[in-house]
This record gives sequence, structure tokens and C-alpha cells, in this order.
Amino acid sequence: MLLGCVQGLILAYVFLSHTKGSNRSNLYLGILLLGMSLIISDVWLGYTNYMFQVLWLVDFSEPLNLLMAPAAFLYVKVGVSQRDDRRAWLHFLPTLIYFVYMCVLVYPQGLAFKYNANIGSFHPEIARLPATPYGSEWMFYPKWHINDLTFVSMLIYNIAGLVFLVRAFRERRVSFFTGEKSSLSWFRDMFLQLVFLVIVFFVVRISFRHDLGDHIIAAFISLIIYITSFTVLRKSLFFQQPAERTARKYEKSSLTPEIQSTTLGKLEAIMLAERPFLDPGFSLPALSKRLGVSTHHLSQILNEELKQSFFDLIATYRIQEAQRLLGDEAHAYLKIEEIGQMVGYNSKSAFNTAFRKISGLTPSEYRKKQAIQKF
Repeated sequence: MLLGCVQGLILAYVFLSHTKGSNRSNLYLGILLLGMSLIISDVWLGYTNYMFQVLWLVDFSEPLNLLMAPAAFLYVKVGVSQRDDRRAWLHFLPTLIYFVYMCVLVYPQGLAFKYNANIGSFHPEIARLPATPYGSEWMFYPKWHINDLTFVSMLIYNIAGLVFLVRAFRERRVSFFTGEKSSLSWFRDMFLQLVFLVIVFFVVRISFRHDLGDHIIAAFISLIIYITSFTVLRKSLFFQQPAERTARKYEKSSLTPEIQSTTLGKLEAIMLAERPFLDPGFSLPALSKRLGVSTHHLSQILNEELKQSFFDLIATYRIQEAQRLLGDEAHAYLKIEEIGQMVGYNSKSAFNTAFRKISGLTPSEYRKKQAIQKF
């Protein structure tokens, strides 16, 4: 637990210090890891009995129970859509409300109250001290049911997160259980770990009285932190040599310079003349069939010559076409969503995300800018 706490704090700092631009989702992952680390530290203090030396810290991490699920959901949502929601802070409102509640009713309680709360959780066999807490009994109802509130929060956000991820996979026409390594599969794997955390949380709560099963939850959280750390290290640029990696990937390829040159010429001609990218179902195999090359060779050509993946290539052509339509007065009557459908996007959110990623503006901002320039 202590190792998980320390590692979590280090990892939280790493993510919180890299939150600008397209890394905005790191803010929420950093918040999630920081919350996890503090929760683990609370459990560690209880199980080592060090909490008796700092009784004023008893239950200090309880508000963070309501922080984990919304932070995980926002990390996935912002990371996949590459768009931050200005109202995201509303998701943390329950955490803030519970924190204020604890500041008013629980944190200021006397040490005898906190001593009793600590032994009630970790040493229920020990006699309690006489204590008269201020406040009526009904006021402690939220505190006595924090575990129920935590489970409900986790359940709601996990369902919402899974629905969002399933839709994202469908929009990209990829199976949810694909083994292909991508940013989307990373978010899926990360979120599934948190789904298992909910299951562990539920099983522990129905299997143990008091907080005597918290070490299992804390250990599982520590495992998530170390899995995240391991994945981050594997993706670190410190260990990568891009040029050599690309060369090794295609070192056994039978692609010749002649085939490469011919394919690039055909590719440009087909894209400009036939515009197959406007078909929402257009795929790499379909394009390779039109060009008369294998999908492996086509991927190699796109990666080495154009420095793009197939999806990046298609998105570039689609957004260029969308920009033409948005700047054309003859199509001014069309809605943004209709233009997105015309260029091959079935989802307005996917269209907005791709447009902003390539042009730096949303479709509506781009249309407005074009109108102003013409005026």
C-alpha cells in the first residue's frame, strides 16, 4: 500500500504537469491518481496503527471516494474526444459538497470521537472512549453511508463511460474488444480496470464488516497505479528510436520504389477524381483493392512517404472537402451536421473532433471566419 501511494503521487505529478493542449485529459488522470494515492495513505495509516499518532487525520480522505469515478470518466471522455467541457467541474460538485459537509460536521470533532471512529473501522474489538459529538444523529447519515454513495457514484459513471467508449469504437468502425494498439484501446483498458475496481469494492463491502477489507481495495488500487506506470514507461520516448523502429517494421517488405511511386500517383488521382473518402464505410482494404496493392504495402507507403495512418489520410481529405463546403455560399443553408454527413461522418461529435484537430477550429468557427473574410 505504501509503495502504491508513493508511486501514485509521482505519477500524479507527471500527469498534472503535462496538461496543456491535446494533453488536457492528463489533468483528470492526475486528479484520479492523486485521489487514489491519498485514499491508499488513509488505509495504510489505519492498518499500521500510525493513525493513532495523527488522530486528526481520521477519515480525511472520505470526500475523495466521490472523486475517483467522475475523474476517470472525464479522463476518458476528454482524451477520446480531444475536447474539454467547460462544465466538467459540475461532475466534482458531489465531492465538493461532501468535503464542506466533513469540514462542518466531522473534521472539527474532538479526538475522542476520531479515536472511536478509527477503532470502529479497524479494531472493533477494542472498547470505545466516552465521547459526546456535537450535532444530531441524523446529521451523520451521509457519513455512515459514504460506502453506498461511493458505490452508486462508481456504478453510474462506469455505465456512462462504457456507453461512451462503445459509441467511440462504433464511430471508428472498430471492435470494442480489438487487440490493436491505439489511443482508444488504451482508454478502454484503463477504464476496464476501474470497472473491476467497482466489482472488488462491491465484493469487499458485502464480505467484510466495518472497514476490515479495505486492504484488498487499497492493494487493487496500487495494482492499477503500477500497471499505469508500467504502460507509461513502455510508451516513453526515452526508450524509442523512431527511425530504426520504422525500418525494422518494414525490413522484410517486398515493396519496391516503382510500386511505391505508382501507388502514390494512383492514390492522389483516385482521391481527387472519385473521392471515395466520402463513403462512411470506406476502409483500408477497399482502398488497397482499388490501388491494386496489398494492405501491408499501402500502410507502409502511407507511413513512410506521407507520415500518416490510413485514418489520418481519410480525415485530411474529408476535412478539406468540409472546408470547401463551409466556405461556399451556395451551401450556406446546410447545417454543420449535414456537412459532416456529406463528407463521411455519421457522428457530429466525430466530425467536430476531426475538424478541430486538423484545422484548429470547430466547423462553426471556420464558417464564421470565412464569412467575415469574404465580407
